[in-house]
Amino acid sequence: MKRINSLLIVGLILVSQSCNRDDLNTSNPNITQTTEFYSDLDQMETSVSGIFAAVQGRNLIGREYWFLHDLRGDDNQSGGGQLEAPRNQLLIGTNGPTNYVSDQNWEGWYTTIHRANATLFYGTDAEIATADKDRLLAEARFARGWAFFELGTLWGGVPMPLEPALTLEDNLPKSSQQEVLAQALSDFQFAIANLPVASAAEEGRPTKGAAQAMAGRLLMWNGDYAAAKTLFEAIVNSNEYALVDEYDHNFQEETEYNSESILEIGYAEIGDFNWNEDSNGRNELSVRTQEYSAIGWRNLIPSLSLLNEFERESNGATKNDPRFEKSFYSIGDTFNNGEDILEGDAVQGNTVNFEGENQKISWRKYSLMYKLNPGGFLMGGINMRIIRYAEVLLNLAECEYEVGTNASAIAYLNQIRTRASVDMPEYPTANYPVDTDAEVMRAIIHEKRVELNSEQIRNRDILRWRSEGKLTTEPLSHFQANKFELLPIPQEEIDNNGALTSADQNPGY
Repeated sequence: MKRINSLLIVGLILVSQSCNRDDLNTSNPNITQTTEFYSDLDQMETSVSGIFAAVQGRNLIGREYWFLHDLRGDDNQSGGGQLEAPRNQLLIGTNGPTNYVSDQNWEGWYTTIHRANATLFYGTDAEIATADKDRLLAEARFARGWAFFELGTLWGGVPMPLEPALTLEDNLPKSSQQEVLAQALSDFQFAIANLPVASAAEEGRPTKGAAQAMAGRLLMWNGDYAAAKTLFEAIVNSNEYALVDEYDHNFQEETEYNSESILEIGYAEIGDFNWNEDSNGRNELSVRTQEYSAIGWRNLIPSLSLLNEFERESNGATKNDPRFEKSFYSIGDTFNNGEDILEGDAVQGNTVNFEGENQKISWRKYSLMYKLNPGGFLMGGINMRIIRYAEVLLNLAECEYEVGTNASAIAYLNQIRTRASVDMPEYPTANYPVDTDAEVMRAIIHEKRVELNSEQIRNRDILRWRSEGKLTTEPLSHFQANKFELLPIPQEEIDNNGALTSADQNPGY
């Protein structure tokens, strides 16, 4: 069953007024006061659901989160002239401090932080069972840690509120990137200590495994591969997760919350297929299927470099990697449960010259086309998988490489390749020998890209691998050093935050 998070808007601004009449009652008896709200289990559950409603919303996982990451990586290219200007700016590197997509992500993560801070500040004294309180506070810390991790890795040093804002004057200066990431790690460590394992958790709630995986991502970013390895090994040794046989099942609606899912954000098919939100402001549909599908807006399509990354008989491999067809639709493929054939005149936008032929190749991942013909505008209810067990194994492979145990790294890579529906030859192969450190790292980069393509992983990997000198060629033709390592702080934040000035803007903007 999908867990859909209800929206709670917590009042964070208290306005005090003076009055000549001491006996004037300025409280509204029909409104629950902030200090009274966080008093029982139902109210605390509602508060935590409100935090994750911000994550689920259109600013983040509902739309702009995957656009931001996909546009800053190299797995995608423009689907055509229908791609909106702010998105194209990120894709080609002309974005500035007023870019809509990055600004929406910034706003979404700070909404998450402020709601988490309210829960942590006021909920500490809630008179509920200790186990329930610890779990709910850990869920709030997990969400806040995730937000700080995103802000710290993508924007660098940012304001770091740890308590709810009580007045409009509660502005904060920038903390350093190191301070922001240290706070994120602290939040994840609290979550690890207090969240249940997956089998004990309601579907859709963050778990100990999710917190360990997030903390492992952060430690890899910091270059602490030994500590990250310990966390990823704990996930493996928990025996809570396993690769599913069918790769497709990680991106379809009927197979959500499967054994490979460590963290996913839920959506449900309620309401109509418009942008309408319900009376509580909930956005319970995702627009991913419309944005990327072959029959849809097709705003982004797979890049040529991604297509060429796959092992194919045409480039000397012994077989075609099945993940190619499971990730993309090509003209002539069947869809709608095999009842329809994809024809060129149904697909708008750009072609790509792949294997010597101009082709219209489109995304299949997270597209509802596998079970229906979308026709016109179509929102979707497929849950977005944020962390898969496959990523944990691939991250473990890199950690093993970093600590000097290449044989273990190769073994983890081969677990991914021998999934029943993939069944690719194990490393070493003719195209990917693994006799040297450089060859092992090349295999890790390759396997991670073809397994996790357009899953909002590669953008951050490119940033990390570039800084560590692991990339043999620069993936982004428009990359400029001392600029594109970080996103610009939104101009609106600099204008409205009295503790910031133009001198606080990131380099190059």
